[in-house]
Amino acid sequence: MILVTGAAGKAGSAVVRAFARRGAPVRAVVRDPARVPWLAELPGVTVVAGDLRRAATLGPALEGVKRALLISSPREEMVDTQLSFIDAAQAAGVPHIVKYSGREAGVGFDQEVFRGTRWHGQIERYLERSGLAWTHLRPSQFMQNYLPSSVTGFDVTTRELVMPLGAGQLSPVDLADVAEIAVGVLTTDGHENKAYDITGPEALTMAEVADRVSAATGATFRYVEVTFEEQRRRYAAAGLPPHVVDLFDEQFRERHRTPIARVELAAHRTFGVTPTHFAQFASAHAEEFTGSAR
Repeated sequence: MILVTGAAGKAGSAVVRAFARRGAPVRAVVRDPARVPWLAELPGVTVVAGDLRRAATLGPALEGVKRALLISSPREEMVDTQLSFIDAAQAAGVPHIVKYSGREAGVGFDQEVFRGTRWHGQIERYLERSGLAWTHLRPSQFMQNYLPSSVTGFDVTTRELVMPLGAGQLSPVDLADVAEIAVGVLTTDGHENKAYDITGPEALTMAEVADRVSAATGATFRYVEVTFEEQRRRYAAAGLPPHVVDLFDEQFRERHRTPIARVELAAHRTFGVTPTHFAQFASAHAEEFTGSAR
């Protein structure tokens, strides 16, 4: 049996949907199944209740599991949550954990590195020392982060993307691509003790992202550069908690220090996944970008 944790979130649910499209059986663990009734309606999906931080709740979820995909929310408690799950999985006899990680998580614990990267790196090292077989999936920024529904996305009213990134590049990847790669890792052998960096097929500036959305929608979208301080004020005015504002600020500053983005498509090739270009993503989500989606 394959287990997917964090199945109620964007990343986890994308993986579960990818299993369902293939008709492959998968077990999805969530804290409260009643809050995500649609999960149980997907073909081949078994939903079980469990809290990753409470080993006593994970017995039914971990029973008979051959591989588990470890995902949880990128918050301060992520490290404790994921380390607790690794311990519980090891005690239950799960032989292989696939960690849904982050780009550059293997660089170590340099204090100049974005704290989310350090968190992922800490968890990766713990998993590697656990004695279990491991695989790290390290996706770059998601294309979905540009949708108006995301706090970092385009404003559906002004059609502006406001960020303090200047002419820096990012190489965003479609969550659906990452999900297909994850299914490949979870359902085939030979990926033990390997790490897969995953990006989209293009390194893009924010102005180029706006151009692609404009072309896909027939409307005019633009990138607006602001200072780090202005971005902090915008997020605070939007009601984001101070610790979240700090987290975004730290991430923006790191991306500003590394303005050239790499493109890594080896994982796409390994698992036969055709990389989604941003123009394709923008076209598929055109109604969301323009606010006409129902």
